[in-house]
Amino acid sequence: MGDLLLVRHGETEWSRSGQHTSWTDLPLTQAGEEQAKSLAPLLSGRPFSLALTSPLRRAVRTAELAGVTGAVPEPDLHEWDYGGYEGVTTDTIHRSRPDWSLWTDGVPPGPDGHPGESPAEVGARADRVLSRVDVALLDGDVVLVAHGHFLRVVTARRLGLAPAEGRLFQLATGTVSRLSTEHGRPVIAEWNARP
Repeated sequence: MGDLLLVRHGETEWSRSGQHTSWTDLPLTQAGEEQAKSLAPLLSGRPFSLALTSPLRRAVRTAELAGVTGAVPEPDLHEWDYGGYEGVTTDTIHRSRPDWSLWTDGVPPGPDGHPGESPAEVGARADRVLSRVDVALLDGDVVLVAHGHFLRVVTARRLGLAPAEGRLFQLATGTVSRLSTEHGRPVIAEWNARP
């Protein structure tokens, strides 16, 4: 059985400022492009039985620059829909909701087509991705190139935890993390790796 590699896209203007970014399709910053290129020694030329990327350009570009070939866009790898909190920082939200947590409280609805998602809804998407990944892992390693909060939920679900337990796994931009198995059980083998 192969390992599951999780790649968080490189830095964008909003990831640098701490603004919640789901559907806003921002490009990588120059620093983000450099982060993505720096991952190539960890990823390029490595055979993957399945390579999936979020359809958003920050993830697609990260995969390209990191040397992940043959990556297929997967809509379920889209970032958590932040609804009415798109583009808003946690500090700003805390001014009116001091105890707010994305992981337990979710988000208010946003504009048409962006109702926001609860942790359970994001978890359902993560479970769909993992069911596809499970089959591919039988043939080797799998790589997912996507977004911070979503990959944290994927990690929680892979480890058998509730989606909200993704709060336990801080994930930096431009990093590779590896989920493996030990004695037949999923484990974190490497986290936030950079060359």
